[in-house]
Amino acid sequence: MALPANERRRIMLLTGASRGIGHATVKRFSAAGWRVITCSRHAFPENCPWEMGPEDHLQVDLADAEDTIRAVEEVRGRLAAEGGVLHALVNNAGISPKGPDGARMGALATEFADWQRVFQVNVFATILLARGLREELARAKGSVVNVTSIAGSRVHPFAGAAYGTSKAALAGLTREMAADFGPLGVRVNAISPGEIDTSILSPGTEKLVEQIPQRRLGTPDEVAKAIYFLCTEASSYVNGAELHINGGQHV
Repeated sequence: MALPANERRRIMLLTGASRGIGHATVKRFSAAGWRVITCSRHAFPENCPWEMGPEDHLQVDLADAEDTIRAVEEVRGRLAAEGGVLHALVNNAGISPKGPDGARMGALATEFADWQRVFQVNVFATILLARGLREELARAKGSVVNVTSIAGSRVHPFAGAAYGTSKAALAGLTREMAADFGPLGVRVNAISPGEIDTSILSPGTEKLVEQIPQRRLGTPDEVAKAIYFLCTEASSYVNGAELHINGGQHV
């Protein structure tokens, strides 16, 4: 039997939760009492340090549209026991193919299959998830947060052409979604992280610090706090925005 609405935890679905920004986001929301359902290509690890079990993890390949649609139905089934509500969808998963020795892949060097896979994960999966879960989001008057990138607004020295272009497209999609989901009571915003101190930083990133007025890299938790802001009442009239978290790198 479902719990009364006032006794239910708030629920978030998060893609790209295994490391960096996603990992920090799980910690931030879990500490605030949210139930976080995580998505990954991999099954729930037996040695996972989090208290949640397999019921709070979803194995899905976002590069596969059919598998993404299958996962949407699975999520809807899991949410049915909680009143069929989803308070937040955070689209954090993203891929950026590299050349030999981690070299940047420009527009000429990126194969068409790589373009397709990057856009499927970074852009198309986002709308497939949001569209498929729109009823659950609408019931909760929820929030969608898309994670774009500083690479979406100008050529980046390390992020490849397909990645940067997909993040620019995701910023545009965020505006379109804000217009379409707004009447449902669902807000859609984006965060655009700059140089964040994670395990996947490219060699040479330390040189970019010289261009940042704050003279340091950002931390995953600083990004997670911005995501939390956009998923709570503190941002109740923020819709269609792209929040830049880059220490003033482009001022």
